[in-house]
Amino acid sequence: MFDKFGEFDSYEEINRAAKAQLEEGDLEAIKTIAKENGLDPEDAEDFCTGAIEELTTPSLAAMGKLELEAKDLSLTGALRDWTDFIKQLCLEDEEMAIAVRRKVKSLKGCMAMILKKAFGEKTQLDDRITKAAGLRPPLYISIPRKAQIKEIVREYYLGEKK
Repeated sequence: MFDKFGEFDSYEEINRAAKAQLEEGDLEAIKTIAKENGLDPEDAEDFCTGAIEELTTPSLAAMGKLELEAKDLSLTGALRDWTDFIKQLCLEDEEMAIAVRRKVKSLKGCMAMILKKAFGEKTQLDDRITKAAGLRPPLYISIPRKAQIKEIVREYYLGEKK
């Protein structure tokens, strides 16, 4: 994912690297930085032309990282929905966006915490539902609610525990 420039720990690091490349006149390098960090190519163009002063913001840097990680993990279904929810949290809370961008945190680690919690709370589904679905009882399931996911995400990325 971060083949040429490596993984940046913050949106500030991304912006510093982009500014250094701009000073060198290496516009292709700026485009590569944007691509490696999941940033919009148009933002890279705008940065190169001077239309915007910084390549990225905390929320854009976080969402770019999350998108790259989700693609790398081939996330679909509920896990993709959870990723989109984390993106939403990044848009609502700059502290969350900054935390998501940190090198020591990953979408894989966050998803692992959510799944661990879900599997730890699984309960037996009513046999009538299981049979109506054409499945054999007993069947155990747990799907975390949005509030639970938010709590886990905040605990993982921000270290907040309730």
